[in-house]
Amino acid sequence: MATVEVKDTKGKKVATAQLADVVFGVTPNTHVVHLVVRSQMAARRSGTHSTKTRGQVSGGGAKPFRQKGTGRARAGTTRAPQWTGGGAVFGPHPRSYAFRVPNKVVKLAMRSVLSAKAADGDLYVIDSFALEAPSTKNAAAALAALGFSGRVTVVVANDDTNALKSLRNLDKVRVITASESNTYDLVDNAALVFTKPALEYLEGVLS
Repeated sequence: MATVEVKDTKGKKVATAQLADVVFGVTPNTHVVHLVVRSQMAARRSGTHSTKTRGQVSGGGAKPFRQKGTGRARAGTTRAPQWTGGGAVFGPHPRSYAFRVPNKVVKLAMRSVLSAKAADGDLYVIDSFALEAPSTKNAAAALAALGFSGRVTVVVANDDTNALKSLRNLDKVRVITASESNTYDLVDNAALVFTKPALEYLEGVLS
């Protein structure tokens, strides 16, 4: 069973937390991670693009010229696709790009990401931000004490409102609650930081 240091807001080690092998010690499955992230990105697409068919564009009610004798190809409307101002053929229409991924695959992807982060040394645990009131300044100082550079994802306890409000305004910092944890947010960062309660919650969900 792997372990990770638990630090305080000043960057000092205060304890050691054990990481369950079933969550943090699996062999990362990159294909599953790719599949789940792709499903998340697909679900975020608005899918509101649209074009008009020949039956939806305005005009074209009158036959543009007589059927025979002009030497031109017969035409019944100026809104056929080959005409300027005509309808679109096989153009895009509103749709949903979302596709479902089984829950056990989603959990495997999260386990794969957490195991990879732990193996690479990019997983950090902080005892608590200990904020009596929202304070972006104090939250920034706590992250600076841990020595991060680049984009950071911070996972806090579901009821840790002060930490949530304090961290959400920081540049290059994404903060989510433990119940909001997902594959994309866990993998898209240079460092992954958990508060101890958030780590215990997620470990319980994924075990």
